[in-house]
Amino acid sequence: MLSLAFFAQTAKNIERAFFQNDARAFHSLLTSHRHLNISLPEPLSFSDHVSTEQAYFLFRKIFAVYSTFEFYTDSESARPARADNRILKSRWSFKDNRNNNQYVFLVFFYLVDETSDPLGGWKIAEIKAQKLL
Repeated sequence: MLSLAFFAQTAKNIERAFFQNDARAFHSLLTSHRHLNISLPEPLSFSDHVSTEQAYFLFRKIFAVYSTFEFYTDSESARPARADNRILKSRWSFKDNRNNNQYVFLVFFYLVDETSDPLGGWKIAEIKAQKLL
């Protein structure tokens, strides 16, 4: 049960990082045990395996150009593939600060349970998004 409490807190922390456009807070939610697979459609147009440091710089750039105006997670949809991982579905609405174009993504965070690690909890290991029209 403690693991699920950590999971709910992680979902809230992801929401907070996006609402505040805070790459530093987001960086603290990433696993440091392996590279992350990140795949984001246009207008972000990014797909690669990156280190947590590279992910930090990517999201620092994203949050500098795009402002979040809606972000919520659907923790009810978080289904475990195994006991030590879950997929968290989120909806992210944001605008381009340069031209005010607005976008809506469904974002899927693959989370791994690192609660046995003293600095652990649920950590993001993969991010995939699809653009909604």
